[in-house]
Amino acid sequence: MSQRLFPTFGLIGVIYGISLGLQADVSGLAKESSQVLPRYQVAVCDWMILKRQKAGAFTLAKELGMDGVEVDMGSLGQRATFASTLTNEANCQQFRELARKMEQSIPSLAMSGFYAQSFAERTNVQDLVNSCLDTMAVMQVKVAFLPLGVTSDPATHPELRSAVVTRLHTAGQAAAARGMVIGVETALPAAEQIKLLEDIQSPGIKLYYNLANAIQNHRDGAEELKLLGRDRICQIHFSNQDGHWLQNDPLVNVPRLKAVLDNMDWRGWLVIERSRDTNDVHNVKLNYHANAAYLKSVFQHP
Repeated sequence: MSQRLFPTFGLIGVIYGISLGLQADVSGLAKESSQVLPRYQVAVCDWMILKRQKAGAFTLAKELGMDGVEVDMGSLGQRATFASTLTNEANCQQFRELARKMEQSIPSLAMSGFYAQSFAERTNVQDLVNSCLDTMAVMQVKVAFLPLGVTSDPATHPELRSAVVTRLHTAGQAAAARGMVIGVETALPAAEQIKLLEDIQSPGIKLYYNLANAIQNHRDGAEELKLLGRDRICQIHFSNQDGHWLQNDPLVNVPRLKAVLDNMDWRGWLVIERSRDTNDVHNVKLNYHANAAYLKSVFQHP
């Protein structure tokens, strides 16, 4: 039996999910206002701006020109659960209030601990997933980010694919019951990502597409997006590995990618993870402000 951080939200979450007919709003938590939101919004990962679960993440994100912050559940390592400060309703509500004051949204909660920990082999994976879903319920966030990482990605560990499929089906059913979605990142080619979703067979699992995976594996990101289609992608990590800002990266054709997403009728969050200038890689403000400004110039003010 899993140890829930917020046990009172189990039944409530199920009722909520059923009432939505399992149709999750994968755009994440929008700003708490009646304003009409842009078709595309731009966010940043809190751990990449060195503000993991810190109140200053929202202040900094506003200064960087972001629309939101992808908040991490905390590091994992060999501990039993995430090293999270979001362990009670009061802390979660405080985070939400800080985001509101800074006019920032929280599009997703990230389980970045699985970059290095094995989703296929850890014994308490569902407890960890439930911990994230419980936190999402209080934070009013609809999307979780789950990287399969270096230890479980079928792209590099095909022998673990069956275990990954089984565990993602269980996790997806738990998410769908709450009207939520878990976005999975894998380095598999697009056709194999589609097959993975088909094998998982859960409406609670979608793809969290990472543009860098296509680029680093010498694939065409625009063509992959076309193949994947609108309904399989919940959010996008819209950056390459470090090297250049997006506007200077010869491997990233942002206007072409926008045209593809427009034609797909996709809308949602573009979350910046990297694409830092390696000549000044530690300059958080310079790197992320430049990337946000460029993405907005293309996607919001063409």
